[in-house]
Amino acid sequence: MVIRQVAVKGNKKTRTNVILRELGLAPGDTIRLRHLSVELEARRKQLINTSLFLNVHVNVMNWEADYADIVVTVSERWYTFPIPIFELADRNFNQWWVEQKRSLNRVNVGVSLYQSNLTGRNDDVRAEFQIGYTQRVSLNYDLPYIDKSFRHGMGLIFSYSRNREINDSTAGNKQHFFRKDEFLRQVYTAGLSYSYRKAIHTRHQVFLTYTAEKIGDSIAILHPGYLGGGRKEIRYLNLMYRLRYSKADSWTYPLKGVLLLAELEKMGIGPLNDIDHVRLRLRVARYWPLFHKTYGVLGLRAQTKLPADQPYLDQRAMGYQEDYLRGLEYFVVDGTSFLIVRSTMKREVMNFNVYLPLVPAKFSSVPFRVMLKVYTDAGYSYSKQYGYGMLNNRFLYTGGLGLDIASFYDACLRVEYSINQLGQKGLFLHTKLDM
Repeated sequence: MVIRQVAVKGNKKTRTNVILRELGLAPGDTIRLRHLSVELEARRKQLINTSLFLNVHVNVMNWEADYADIVVTVSERWYTFPIPIFELADRNFNQWWVEQKRSLNRVNVGVSLYQSNLTGRNDDVRAEFQIGYTQRVSLNYDLPYIDKSFRHGMGLIFSYSRNREINDSTAGNKQHFFRKDEFLRQVYTAGLSYSYRKAIHTRHQVFLTYTAEKIGDSIAILHPGYLGGGRKEIRYLNLMYRLRYSKADSWTYPLKGVLLLAELEKMGIGPLNDIDHVRLRLRVARYWPLFHKTYGVLGLRAQTKLPADQPYLDQRAMGYQEDYLRGLEYFVVDGTSFLIVRSTMKREVMNFNVYLPLVPAKFSSVPFRVMLKVYTDAGYSYSKQYGYGMLNNRFLYTGGLGLDIASFYDACLRVEYSINQLGQKGLFLHTKLDM
């Protein structure tokens, strides 16, 4: 079949040429008939994965001889979100609930003003105003297309934060915190980003950021290794290249395909080199169907920094952000290099919609998918300076079973019961994908 023309319907905000860029089909393209349904479904999912639309339909119309039209009908999301901020300052829910005894002093509140698809070109602007444990203000803007070829993009980054409490050291693979009435840590960050995207699935990005950090005198005296050499202030310029490859049926909750993220970073350039390292980071996840409603997932996260002699601030390895073993959420393993391997088998047990009254029709149906899963994790973290905990420089492994509850707007609740190699068991809650 030869495509005669491509028509787009239903887009009130999003520019038609942006949709056509993501669709990747143009007049004159040829699709073999035996591949037609698979190809159109793949293109539909590409548009869904932009996070611009709730629903997308791609149909063939006006078929005459070997020629036909492609008609794309989209249902746009809400693009303006004044989202209240209520988040925990601790690394995960369990640490806050158990170890920090549900302290409201360790909660951040505020508002995030998020405008997606600002000019109809899939550009996003986000402003955040936050008080509580961390007082923070930030502004980010990302414009993926600045040229007629839809390949080049740019972005702006700015943030300022300050804290009265600081994680100044680690003992026994547990974070230690120091608090005073004055502000103990202040961080300024500003930067630019550039992106290049020739193919649909691959995006290249370059970030250039400047960071200035200042800590209180008491921290520099009690823990001179925090910033290194007893320093109270540091400044550094950071240059990072990021390669992102995504070919999966969904970015929000993938069940088939591959996701890859690779980063090469040089922190410390010229005279702005108070933190100086080269970092290489890799994250890969492979998703595939095993049999009816049953899926397998294998993920890898790895990082290395050179040189290995770094101040405490630059020694965060396993247990921070999303770099942890399921079942070791209460612990941190400091270091400059780590490797984590995660494997999961999951089966869909429920798939249903909840209908909301008093809501516009296109937003009234909220889909839910419930997945039962079993999993195992393994990992290793290397530290030259902070390798004295029971988990440092040691092979680690965990396992467990759980439930994933996924919906749209990138929402996923994970309920997991895990056991680690220390024999410790527990129920853990998370709100992000486990790969």
